[in-house]
Amino acid sequence: MASSRKSPQSNALLAHVIAVLQRHVRRGDRLVAGLSGGVDSVVLLDLLRRLAKKLGFELAALHVNHQINPAAGRWAAFCRAFCKQHRIPLSVVRVTVPRGASFEAAARAARYRAFAALPADFIALAHNLDDQAETIMLQLLRGAGVKGLSAMPVVRKDEGGRRKAEGKPLRSSIHPSSFILHPSILRPLLEVPRSEIEAYARRRKLKWIEDDSNADIGFDRNFLRHRVLPVMAQRYPAYRKTLLRASRNFAEAAQLLDELAAADAQMTASGLRVAGLRKLSAPRAKNTLRHFLALHGVIMPNAARLDECVRQLQMPRAARTSIDLGEHELRRYADELRVVAKATVPPRSFCRVWQGESRLRLPELSGTLVLRKCRGTGISLARLHGRPVTIRVRRGGERMQPDCHRPRRSLKNLLQEARVPPWQRVRVPLIYCDEELVWAPGIGVACAFQASRREPALRPGWVPYLPCA
Repeated sequence: MASSRKSPQSNALLAHVIAVLQRHVRRGDRLVAGLSGGVDSVVLLDLLRRLAKKLGFELAALHVNHQINPAAGRWAAFCRAFCKQHRIPLSVVRVTVPRGASFEAAARAARYRAFAALPADFIALAHNLDDQAETIMLQLLRGAGVKGLSAMPVVRKDEGGRRKAEGKPLRSSIHPSSFILHPSILRPLLEVPRSEIEAYARRRKLKWIEDDSNADIGFDRNFLRHRVLPVMAQRYPAYRKTLLRASRNFAEAAQLLDELAAADAQMTASGLRVAGLRKLSAPRAKNTLRHFLALHGVIMPNAARLDECVRQLQMPRAARTSIDLGEHELRRYADELRVVAKATVPPRSFCRVWQGESRLRLPELSGTLVLRKCRGTGISLARLHGRPVTIRVRRGGERMQPDCHRPRRSLKNLLQEARVPPWQRVRVPLIYCDEELVWAPGIGVACAFQASRREPALRPGWVPYLPCA
């Protein structure tokens, strides 16, 4: 049982969390607290449950089981028991953490993917002032720029956070007025030292679990926590608050750089104008590229890749810029730089038979073919009647006559004139009737298959579902 006695320190911590919540959380919002079972997350959940009714927000918890530590099952059981005791809804999610160069980063990425999938307004995390100081030091040692040195904010709203999605509310069990696309990250304890959190837990007689991996100095963060920062504290006892102040200065500088990038970027509907980038100095061009990539949610490349991109753009004949960004590529087409999601190139033998479906999902081509029945425009149904209709991809040498007043031309030239980028051309769905090319997206219907006025017809449309623009 938690102690009913109150202390000035306990009241101060409660008042601090109330102030943070009142600045950011509205009545009716849903908060999901990340619960690892450690002292920080247990204290945060205890504070939030004491305030939920008073401040009018809904509260639930999430435990992410990384399936790494042999005691992971015991931790999940502890979280279930804690939430059951306090009548807090709990979800337990298992994630798989791939082994790689940065195991800690991979585990963090897996957690955040689990957070992003939740129907919530905020994910409340228990990061504290000591965590912040450790993060800043790690970023310094990694040679991070001003954005990395901004460290963790109290609130981080994902791109497009509180806005309507095409005018439609998100379907969830939160409340009808919610329009959250992705939950924002909220850190109510970010300016609270770990010592105060632990003191609160002892006063409240809370129970928690200890992760034995926190003592493993093979991890960079633990090495700093146990070997470096205690020595720093002997000489600079206020180092935590000093580093916090520095991170805020870096955050202001990062905001100014973002505003400069927004002013420098000459954006189009599909990309970033290369001509505008080439007029900038190398540092400003890199800053603009970082801004552009962040808008597309791309993991930021290292300095060497950005330098290589700027170098390629400055070359007079760099018409085929291509920079590998992991799951994406940075590609140049005409005078535009575009972010392209990587996708498998379909085999030339690809062929799907159309059997009258109004929607034909084609994952091999990264999209869906929509065929709407209509009259007078599109493909003549009479011309297709009784003949096999298939969907294929380019094999080379295709010719087509979309304009009845002009001769047949190569599909390659037609796609070039339609300004279809080369990386999209390999996934263009082509409708065939027997061995005759009938339709291509962005080009239209072949003359011989065009429906006459008021004739029953099909109007094809291509809806890509990967951001390949």
